[in-house]
Amino acid sequence: MSSSAQTGPQQGAWVDRVLLSGGEDDPCLRFGRPCDRGTLRAQVAERQRQLADAGLAAGGTVALCLPPSPGYVATLLAAWRLGGQVSLLDHRLAEAEVRRALDRLAPQVLVQGTKAPGGAALRGYADVEPVATALRRGRPAETGHALIQLSSGSTGPSKVIGRTAADLEAELGRYALLPRFPRRGERIVLLASMVHVLGLVGGLLHALHAGVELVLPERLTAAGILDAVSWDQRPTTVIGVPFYAELLSGVAQPPGLPHFARMIVAGELVRPGVPAAFAARYGVPLGTMYGMTELGVIATDLTGELHPAVEPTAGLCLEVRDGELHILMPASPYLGATDPARWSDGWLHTRDAARAQDGGRVVILGRNDSQVSIGGLKVDLTEVEHTLGSLPGVAESVIVFEDGVITAYAALADATSAEAVRRRLGQELASYKQPRHLRVLPALPRTATGKLLRDPAGLRKAAEAAGG
Repeated sequence: MSSSAQTGPQQGAWVDRVLLSGGEDDPCLRFGRPCDRGTLRAQVAERQRQLADAGLAAGGTVALCLPPSPGYVATLLAAWRLGGQVSLLDHRLAEAEVRRALDRLAPQVLVQGTKAPGGAALRGYADVEPVATALRRGRPAETGHALIQLSSGSTGPSKVIGRTAADLEAELGRYALLPRFPRRGERIVLLASMVHVLGLVGGLLHALHAGVELVLPERLTAAGILDAVSWDQRPTTVIGVPFYAELLSGVAQPPGLPHFARMIVAGELVRPGVPAAFAARYGVPLGTMYGMTELGVIATDLTGELHPAVEPTAGLCLEVRDGELHILMPASPYLGATDPARWSDGWLHTRDAARAQDGGRVVILGRNDSQVSIGGLKVDLTEVEHTLGSLPGVAESVIVFEDGVITAYAALADATSAEAVRRRLGQELASYKQPRHLRVLPALPRTATGKLLRDPAGLRKAAEAAGG
């Protein structure tokens, strides 16, 4: 399906054929209570009626801003089954961020939950009732993309990413060819967000497609995760981000889990020593994956034996040019004007530093641009700096990433307090995007040419001299 194809009934056929097929009693989801395919199909049909009542039809647009929940899964599949184009918004976004996203995407229908989940920071899933609301200024789909995502939350048209139903089915085909990825009759304990590509496709959609039961733990603590693994004796794979691998590695005496097959992490680089520590603690490998919102899974090391290298998945062509990874991609994944620095001449420019190895393997070295990863969630430092600098009373600001956290340096007007800035910033940005430290200086240091200094060591020295 090309990006110019129209959304419509073919997407509904794809959902039934690829995601909802199977026996009525086949287990498929567990959010505290198990859910079989017959129950899921009934839930999808009910959500489909609700979306239709709100005005969603084939070729229409809908934005989902829901926490992980049975309602999220059923609403997503129902929207696709109607032939709708779905934009996914992280439920952790601040209200101001949601408003900006809605202004930019102009969906015809917005779906949110009736209440915020209790204990949101540690809950693995929520119990919310999705509510669909028609938006007056919404526009129908202009492309045939089934899925729209905002990569990293930064501004600019090149960051709006579209994927067709065929793109998603092709990625599921790549997962099906991975010999150590969960298969029918097995289980996935999912820790990654189902709004983002790993949790969405590698977790939810793969589980539905392959006949794997998807399990979300009640609590995102070490005990809660291990408890979810122990619920069943079928082979179980845990999928998440490196933070959770480190969390589990710190458990002094984990229970015996003979059916624990492996853990797979993605979203950021794994610190040296973590794979060996995890394997020593649980006797199973810590596999790694590399992917992007634009393409999904790109390369893997599910055995844990190649670290830090990964092998490209079937059907993808990777090249390292001038230290940057490029991937063959005939059509641009971006909606609107395309930045040639991100995609040109049939190649996706990942902006990830990489090193090629013999046999087609690559070693990912980290970002070449301003995007960083906080707990597996992508954060664009330019967006954070722009938001901070636009607040009343902030004269100038610089955002840096040092020692694994986001740090802000700012010069404030006389009547502005650091606490007021923190409070206002909390209203504008999701919690994981907010700087861990805010250091106030009378004036920010500049280079000899008058540019703001961005060297973390120099900024830190200036802040210490100013007492900030």
